[in-house]
Amino acid sequence: MIEAGDRVLLVGEGREFFIKAGPGKLGTDKGQIELESLVGKSGGDIITTHKGSEFVIRIPRPTDFFTYGKRSGAPMLPKDIGLVIAYTGMSHNDNVLDAGTGSGIAAIYFGGVARSVKTFEIRPEFSALALKNIKEAKLENIETIAKDFLDAEGSFDVVHLDMQIQYEHVSHAFSLLKSGGYLACYTPFLEQMAIVVDVATPLFREVHTHELIEREMTRSKRGTRPSTSVSHSGYVTIARK
Repeated sequence: MIEAGDRVLLVGEGREFFIKAGPGKLGTDKGQIELESLVGKSGGDIITTHKGSEFVIRIPRPTDFFTYGKRSGAPMLPKDIGLVIAYTGMSHNDNVLDAGTGSGIAAIYFGGVARSVKTFEIRPEFSALALKNIKEAKLENIETIAKDFLDAEGSFDVVHLDMQIQYEHVSHAFSLLKSGGYLACYTPFLEQMAIVVDVATPLFREVHTHELIEREMTRSKRGTRPSTSVSHSGYVTIARK
């Protein structure tokens, strides 16, 4: 059941609106919606504007926070986050450390899979924004920490780094991992990827780097072909202790 302050997605007639239930009105070209009327409803219910246009209520998923959540920069793409989850075998039994929180998008995806997530962000303003997004995603198993990753302590099944990686970050991640645990590093440039591989190779049993190429297919009256959008985003290095 939707409560005041909850994020919801309204979908209908070629429009989508990512809004909060509660006081106020949403003005659209299809008419106005009283946001208070969303309180008490559920996903799949229909809400009608004063002009009679209908919108379906959706409860947001991580994909919606990737699309509509407030950002502090460019987040990892879902394809790369999915690669991290798949290649580390992340599951509901895992305690995950995420560093380089940014706007919290990766942490939100991880929070829907893992037992717990601690996400470190050295920039307080980014950590505060991530905390807001995470609260709106209603994930209580994620802890946001406004500190340097090198200050992290504990024992984790998966460590994920999306940051300006230096040699000491990789060795510190090794010290935090349980035996058999995984380090996953996202790096946008080959030079950063080389740092990760050079440090990880003598420490970890397995080290593999992946470039995941994604092509969306488009279909029109003229025919079907791959989208011309950029398919490369970065490199993901997976290392197992």
